[in-house]
Amino acid sequence: MKAVLFDLDNTLYSTECDLFSLIDVRINRYMEDVVAIEPAAVDGLRRRYWKDYGTTLQGLIRHHIVDPEDYLDYVHAVDVSSRISVDNDLKETLNNLPLSSYVFTNGSRCHVDRVVTALGLDGLFADVFDIRIADYQPKPNPAPYQQVLEQLALSGEQCIMVEDQLQNLQTAKQFGMKTVLVGEVSTERQEYSYVDAQLERSADIGRLLDEWLEVA
Repeated sequence: MKAVLFDLDNTLYSTECDLFSLIDVRINRYMEDVVAIEPAAVDGLRRRYWKDYGTTLQGLIRHHIVDPEDYLDYVHAVDVSSRISVDNDLKETLNNLPLSSYVFTNGSRCHVDRVVTALGLDGLFADVFDIRIADYQPKPNPAPYQQVLEQLALSGEQCIMVEDQLQNLQTAKQFGMKTVLVGEVSTERQEYSYVDAQLERSADIGRLLDEWLEVA
């Protein structure tokens, strides 16, 4: 194993921070004020776009010809520091990981930078792969995974994916990656054969990696 790919939102920080609620407001406002969608139609369209394309952005690109960069700048213009603070446990873990760490997210680079800074993790990730990696196609589509592996010049078997979303881990497993679910699931774990391990928080990954590398 050569690399650990960390998702960002609700993976590097707890869902209890509820950062996405701030972004959620900005997405609705963008659809209403910039794209001129009727407020009553916004929720339904967002559900449909998530189901069909994996993100609201993809639906807006396909059906409303929005500028993706304008959208990303707008929706991620939130006060990250109001919800997230320095995580010394995670900082120590990343400092001591025996593998290179990367961020692989459906968000934007500017959002990653703000979150990483708020967590006190500046300089601890070798690189960031954001929504632009495969022409704004999001996880769990295979294209961004393929692009990340090509840029790293690694095979899936050489990578570990750390995520809070099961569908994103399922695609990672199809590429041969080791998979780590962060947080809790509400149904029986045995249904998810593509999840190799589950952790309460990303800061706990150090011991798991030591175990995997010992038997590798």
